[in-house]
Amino acid sequence: GKVAEGIDFDRHFGRCVVLFGVPFQYTLSRVLKARLDFIREHYQIPDNEFLTFDAMRQAAQCVGRVIRSKNDYGLMIFADARYSRIDKRSKLPPWILKHLDNAHLALNTETAISVARTFLRHMSQPPPPPSASRLDARQLQQPQQQQCWELVRRTLHLSANSCVPAQPKEVGEGVPSGVKTADEKQKPPTGDGQ
Repeated sequence: GKVAEGIDFDRHFGRCVVLFGVPFQYTLSRVLKARLDFIREHYQIPDNEFLTFDAMRQAAQCVGRVIRSKNDYGLMIFADARYSRIDKRSKLPPWILKHLDNAHLALNTETAISVARTFLRHMSQPPPPPSASRLDARQLQQPQQQQCWELVRRTLHLSANSCVPAQPKEVGEGVPSGVKTADEKQKPPTGDGQ
């Protein structure tokens, strides 16, 4: 509600939101009645359709406070049987629907606690180390390099010589005489005047 607006419940400060009921607006409000009349007249949207859409928007905003970044996680518990109805569920945003499992609808308390415990135990584990996204030829031994290049050549339908990596040169190899290499330039001068 209004109390939670502006307060960040990121990371471990907010791992679960329980939403009791469906947040429908007060339908006897004169402002709401005028809005409903306008929407009905200009857009031909029935009152019930707008009220349901608005309630689901409010519900999504409320439960969305548990997810504050792409690396955050949390439980969103819709504690009302009306959320299992398709007319309500279909008005939730796609980012919630994507994670809403039909097997987790209308659970009893014990099953809900078990599912929540399993989810939190799984999500609280540190992420696996990032795998190498690129293959560095220096990490492979010579026979592995040849196999790797052969696989690339066959996959891309290249000729035998078009995919052969250049062999690394030794420092100073291929440098014309009289030209200093980078290693030679960095050497401190010796005391013999040269």
